[in-house]
Amino acid sequence: MSTVLLIVELFVTLALIGIVLIQRSEGGGLGIGGSQGMGSFMSGRGTANLLTRTTAVLATIFMALALALGLINRSTGENSILNSPPPPAATSPAPASAPSSAPTSAPTSAPGGPAHSAPPKLPTTPALPALPAVPTK
Repeated sequence: MSTVLLIVELFVTLALIGIVLIQRSEGGGLGIGGSQGMGSFMSGRGTANLLTRTTAVLATIFMALALALGLINRSTGENSILNSPPPPAATSPAPASAPSSAPTSAPTSAPGGPAHSAPPKLPTTPALPALPAVPTK
């Protein structure tokens, strides 16, 4: 039942998006050709009223389906991400310690290429001094 309502909700949502995008921002409706483009079948005002009413009906159906889905899923007791505790944080492995017998000589460069050495260490930034207290009256 929940799956059927969810699919209907999807179609109503897509229809609602399409109807809203068709409307003009001034309320003219469809915005194709002008008010005399289709004769007296649908005037500019008639098109605007049709699109406005269609939007209101689709919005009402959307809200009713959203409430129904919420009530159905609440009563079924399905697992929610809000009900389960967060997963435990992954612990990072300890950094590898440097070997105690590290070579002390500088690496030699291969012919035709630069020497491969460790990147230089960046200087640390000094701590900022404490700010003076603001006097209050």
